Order: sequence, then structure tokens, then C-alpha cells
Amino acid sequence: MATVTYEDIELKSLLDEKYNEYCKPEFIETDPIQIPKRYSDIYDIEISAFFASILAWGNRKMIISSATRLMDIMGNSPYDFVMNYGTDSFKFVEDFKYRTFNSIDLDFFLRSLNNIYQNRGGLESVFNKGYLVDGTVKSAITCFRDEFINVDHQKRSEKHLANVLKGSAAKRINMFLRWMVRTNREGVDFGLWRDINAADLLLPLDVHASNVARYLGLLERKQTDWKAAEEVTNSLKRFDESDPVKYDFALFSLGIFEGVKNEK
Repeated sequence: MATVTYEDIELKSLLDEKYNEYCKPEFIETDPIQIPKRYSDIYDIEISAFFASILAWGNRKMIISSATRLMDIMGNSPYDFVMNYGTDSFKFVEDFKYRTFNSIDLDFFLRSLNNIYQNRGGLESVFNKGYLVDGTVKSAITCFRDEFINVDHQKRSEKHLANVLKGSAAKRINMFLRWMVRTNREGVDFGLWRDINAADLLLPLDVHASNVARYLGLLERKQTDWKAAEEVTNSLKRFDESDPVKYDFALFSLGIFEGVKNEK
């Protein structure tokens, strides 16, 4: 058994304090998770959460604005829109663009989701299929990506799907999984998917979270990649083995709201 140091106790106290401070429904008001929070049907939640996570890079207000516009295009019924999306539906999305995610990418994503829900049992089933291979989120994401690109598409569109086999930190997909898997106890995450264990989730690691993690001594790796996500998640398991990614709230808030930077 590893020795628990005084520094560990202090760090856990800080992380728990920030988790309790920011893992609250009020947090939703400035976060892309507010998009799926508008829905009650499980499939509407899944699909809106998926798109909100895919668009989650850049300015948070712009992310929320673009995701809201996309939901408007879908008539605020994302599951029905996906299930009825066909070869003549491009006209509904041809004007959509957010940064490098354009209408061609959106068309591919909608056709792929249509295939997944029509023929593969839905997003949860696809992620579960990979997870059940060896109990890792890496396999879950790999299986999802393999299924997702199994429809005609332009190669350029694949850049919007993290490839963990090539070392991507997969921040946005890991965030989506956090939303779907973690408990709904605090009223923030959804806790809809029960077959993936929260203990196996990986931290949604971006530049801000990785800098805070390095500053706090939770991460030594210099690259912000899949190995770094594994390293920092394993470090966080010292403080909560069953739910390490709950500290996403703490690292994110320390970086974004409180300006903590790695200056070592």
C-alpha cells in the first residue's frame, strides 16, 4: 500500500473543495452540458450531448451558441431528426459551420448516427461493445470510432473524431462519456449509461487541465495526449478510486476560473 503523505492530504482537500464548489447545477449555466440538459428523452440527451461535446473547443459562449443553432436546425428533436435523416436532407444543414466543422462534416455525422441508431443499437451499445472487450475506455472509444467511420465520408471529416490509437487525448469524447456515465447525484452529469464503470473513465484532458495537473504534481508528461490522460487519471485515483474524473470540475475551475497555470 502506498504511503499517504501530508502533501496528498492537502491536495485531496483542495480538489474536494473545488469539486464541491463547482459540481453544482449553477455550473451548467456556462457549460456546453446545458445543451443536453434541455431534453428529457434519453436519445435526445445522447445525441445533443454528443454534438455539444464535438463542438466543444474554443470560446465557451460560441460553443453554446453554435450547439444551440444546431439543435434549432434539428427542430429541437435531435433523435427524430437523426432517425429521419436521408440523402435528401443535406439542404437542412448546408449552411451550418463552426470553426473547421462544416456542413460536409455535419452531414457525415448525421448519416453515421442514423446508421448507429438504425442498425447498431445506438451510441450506448456501440461504446459498450468496445468496453466489454477488456473493460477499458480506450477500447470503447476505438470501437465507437470504427463504427462511426463505417459510412461514406470525406477523409477530412475524420479529424473531428479522436483517434486514441494514434495517441489523441480524446478530450471531447472523454467529456461526453463523463456526462453519460457519471452519477447524476449532484444534478450535473447524467448517469444514464450503467454498463461502463465510472472508475474506468479518463479525465477529459485539455491544455488548461493539463497545466493545472502539472502545477499540482499530478502529471509529469509534457505532451497533452492519451498517455497524459491516463497518467493524470491514475494520479487522481489516489483521492477517489471509484470516481477519479469527478476532479475534472476541480482542475477545470482552477485553470479557467481561478487562473492557475503551470509555471514550473
